[in-house]
Amino acid sequence: MAEHIKITECPRDAMQGLYDFVPTNVKTEYINLLLQVGFDSIDFGSFVSPNAIPQMRDTAEVLSKLDLDNTRSKLLAIIANYRGAEDAVVHPEIHYLGYPFSISETFQLRNTNTTIEQAFDNVKRINELCAANNKNLLIYLSMGFGNPYGDEWDTEIVQYWAQKMIDEGIGYIALSDTIGIATPEQITSLYPALTKLSEITEFGVHLHSTPDTWQEKVAAAYESGCKKFDAALKGYGGCPMAKDELTGNIATENLIAYLLHQNINMGLNLDKLSEAMDYSGKVFG
Repeated sequence: MAEHIKITECPRDAMQGLYDFVPTNVKTEYINLLLQVGFDSIDFGSFVSPNAIPQMRDTAEVLSKLDLDNTRSKLLAIIANYRGAEDAVVHPEIHYLGYPFSISETFQLRNTNTTIEQAFDNVKRINELCAANNKNLLIYLSMGFGNPYGDEWDTEIVQYWAQKMIDEGIGYIALSDTIGIATPEQITSLYPALTKLSEITEFGVHLHSTPDTWQEKVAAAYESGCKKFDAALKGYGGCPMAKDELTGNIATENLIAYLLHQNINMGLNLDKLSEAMDYSGKVFG
């Protein structure tokens, strides 16, 4: 099938919560293997306070050591404020800046120390900065399927903020199941509703799940028309606030197996994927 599916591999998401610091050369070797697989993009690092995310304090150094001559993958860096965006945009190798915008006020405060309204002001300023520096801003609608804090949530709230992003000219939005609570019914209802808001903005999903629920979530998204998925090898990472410790990222190898079963050939180098999976033991122990 000629259908074009985009996968973003997320080693940054997988690594950022690790207690022990992963040496820079190990990070670099791992990401360089991932770059050879042929993913659409690699979420490789973040420009955030080293006090907040110590694991990512070497992102600029990692970037300087990446082999980008023989890859089709684009690089994505996460930022949490305008200062981080300023640090990121000076690197010509980076294509996307990703900003976590939460539907939950409590999570926005915990994650970026801003209210939702302040975060939206940041989005507008960061988007202008990106436009001036030939970058694309990707907005994660985090807590997109509910939250553990009792903050108000419904599909209309998600659609409201998605429309606000579209009105600002945001070209990329990822509907994010931050704590792994989305049901297939929610996905098949909410995802198509968002895509109807704009024919220009590209929508994707960043789903978290337990090992026994990933397939129903991926299937729901795919059958709803989703063509852009985030994943991490072996399902490492995810949100530490998830109540179930087994909740993590969708495992890339599972996602690929599902898509191959749909007769979708993504042109990936599966030998390099196998090498990266073997090497991941050095990263995650």
